[in-house]
Amino acid sequence: MRALSQASLAALLAVALCAGPAAAEPAAPCDTPATHRINQVQGDGDATPLAGQTVRVEGIVTGDFQRSDQLSGFFLQDPRPDADPRTSEGLFAFARDSVKDVKPGDRVLVTGRATEFNGWTELSPVTAVDVCGTGRVKARSYRLPSDGLEPVENMLLTFPQPLTVSEHYNLGRFGEVVLSSQGRLFQPTDRRGVDAALNERRSLLVDDGSTRENPATLPPIVRTGDVAAGVTGVLGYGFGAYRLQPTKPVNYLNANPRLPKPFPVVGNVKVASFNTLNWFTTLGSRGASDAEEQQRQLAKLVAALKGLNADAVALMEVENNGQTALQALVDAVNAQVGAGTYAALAHPFPGTDAIQVGLIYKPAKLTPVGAAKSSQDAVFSRPPLIQTFRRKGGGQPFTMLVNHLKSKGSCPSSGPDADQGDGQSCWNPTRVAQAQALLGLVEDQDLPNPIVLGDLNAYGEEDPIDTLEAGGLTSVTKRFVPEPLRYSYLFDGLAGELDHALVGRQLLKRVTSATIWHINSDEPRIRDYNQEFNPPGLYQPDAYRSSDHDPLVIGLTLPGGH
Repeated sequence: MRALSQASLAALLAVALCAGPAAAEPAAPCDTPATHRINQVQGDGDATPLAGQTVRVEGIVTGDFQRSDQLSGFFLQDPRPDADPRTSEGLFAFARDSVKDVKPGDRVLVTGRATEFNGWTELSPVTAVDVCGTGRVKARSYRLPSDGLEPVENMLLTFPQPLTVSEHYNLGRFGEVVLSSQGRLFQPTDRRGVDAALNERRSLLVDDGSTRENPATLPPIVRTGDVAAGVTGVLGYGFGAYRLQPTKPVNYLNANPRLPKPFPVVGNVKVASFNTLNWFTTLGSRGASDAEEQQRQLAKLVAALKGLNADAVALMEVENNGQTALQALVDAVNAQVGAGTYAALAHPFPGTDAIQVGLIYKPAKLTPVGAAKSSQDAVFSRPPLIQTFRRKGGGQPFTMLVNHLKSKGSCPSSGPDADQGDGQSCWNPTRVAQAQALLGLVEDQDLPNPIVLGDLNAYGEEDPIDTLEAGGLTSVTKRFVPEPLRYSYLFDGLAGELDHALVGRQLLKRVTSATIWHINSDEPRIRDYNQEFNPPGLYQPDAYRSSDHDPLVIGLTLPGGH
């Protein structure tokens, strides 16, 4: 190697001096520390105190829902909680997998803007997600009733107590169920001792971690009354409610099995009441949309009526088109149980509403006494149907007054019939007036041994039922059905009795039993006859979810006849 000249050495030294020191390596993403703890972002109130600020937090991923058909993000939680029970240790990062795919157990540093999105504290948008190792967060044991879920928002929770299915209305559409502690939830106006505020605190909405509507893959299809234990998930928020997103499958115990037939009732006459949920022969109005749906609906109604096997059945929500819809139902039942088994009464004054009440009976068991009656009192939007019967061969008569009182829907905005906020919903004064009119019919027509039955659109401790009871009638379900089983309808997660049978003093002596057949209110609507959204393989031509109301059955022991 030749020695460098003095000029060459000077040139090299000049280049080195001009170049300066070597450039530093860029810092690794995981070396950029957090600017805040998660509990600082959450704060001790309902909303983040850092709204609009860009923050960087560290935590362990507890729930991954990053796909676009899921929640488009993930949950992370600080494994080192602070000492303040008012501050949550969890946070939701609105970061699809296109930002950075993560999985539960990843230790992450996340940069994003602190946001309160419709009541949900989250980071959005997220500008950086750095996976910096692994870690573990133990699910916090949590028990209902809750004293408020805000302090555990976005945290990983496990519920060690048994929780009862109380609502499944959106099970098929959104994958949601509502669970409750201390058994199922009841309407406060249906029975004494029910606290509406406690109902709220006992409730937990369990979601499916997705934004899919009518998903192809459903959560377990449960009945109300079924029980789940060890429910575990992360607690998100959306659409005005806290939502537990399960991080492991929820296992349900079949604690409320289906009954293939009603509990047997004792007596020589069996009467029933059943709301058919819009049995229409006119397609595309109410009820079935097309001929195939109509046959599916009819098969379920026939299965229910066969299972009831009552001597007389009061029916509600039958299309008001003369005898057409009612006779079609009778013909379908008779095709299954034998020609002439049932006959339909003609309503003398069905009114002008789209639906009417009806009455079918077994001519081999009961004989009508006189013609069917009704009322033209304008108070009735759906006039009652009144018929006296005797057992075949004679004996003590009894009178059925079939009713469908004014509904709780389509509320006026003002006036006495508006919702008064007392739990009885709207049109309550109208229903009271209808109950008073029924008592007047019993008295004015001197109806022997009356039984007022049907969908009265009033729960057990509401004014219309109080009115009938004050008028000398007695609820047979309150007398004979155990309180935990005394419900016929489910609304907003609360069970209660809208379908009633009340009898006069003399007939009460002849009532020997009563039951409610829980084939409908306990079943999710995804099991009904409709083809819209319902999975094709789920339909069965059985009695379950043939309607949204449960039928009730009363056993009478009447002297005379045969």
